[in-house]
Amino acid sequence: MSNISPTLTLNNTETKITDLLKQYTNYYNSSPNTKQPIVLRITGGWVRDKLLGHECHDIDIGIDHLSGVDFAEGLKEYVEKSGNTEALKGSIYKIEKNPDKSKHLETCTTKIYGFDIDFVNLRSESYTEESRIPSIEVGTPEEDALRRDATLNALFYNLSTMEVEDLTGRGLQDLKEGILRTPLEPKKTFLDDPLRCLRLIRFASNYNFKIEENTKKIILYTVFN
Repeated sequence: MSNISPTLTLNNTETKITDLLKQYTNYYNSSPNTKQPIVLRITGGWVRDKLLGHECHDIDIGIDHLSGVDFAEGLKEYVEKSGNTEALKGSIYKIEKNPDKSKHLETCTTKIYGFDIDFVNLRSESYTEESRIPSIEVGTPEEDALRRDATLNALFYNLSTMEVEDLTGRGLQDLKEGILRTPLEPKKTFLDDPLRCLRLIRFASNYNFKIEENTKKIILYTVFN
């Protein structure tokens, strides 16, 4: 993995997608009715896989200051007015809030140039001892990065700067070395959500990554206690 670089090379379809998203973001931000400008970030697995040289057709767009549903509906209207019928075909599928199932924020999904695109808010999570279902609120990019299961899954691609953001400070290095490490102290990460143990084990198997020693100890403790 020594050839991993923070520079991403987009294919033709990814370039068309990011160009469209940037165009609409600039249009939205320049409107006199806009109270707070937005920044889009591609989050999670797509960024990791692109840095590893793998293609990925599922893209999660993290948005600050605007719900994913509002953004997607505004994007659809913008595309229809521009006459770009190729870009966004089909419906926008909204996933409603459902706090009982840990869905505190509306999200939505659609296809842009044939890619599956999810629009979600950047978010923060907090847990209590009484429930493993987190309380979720709109969060900062840093809060969203820290809530993730591993530093190499917390890398973002900022569509304003077209640069990779490593807000945990360890993601790029861990990806280069093939190390799975939690953004926060591992005991907190796994006690908050024990399923993260299984996710890291699966990543270690699928990508031939190594789990950092202290993280491995906490996984074993969490699974067998």
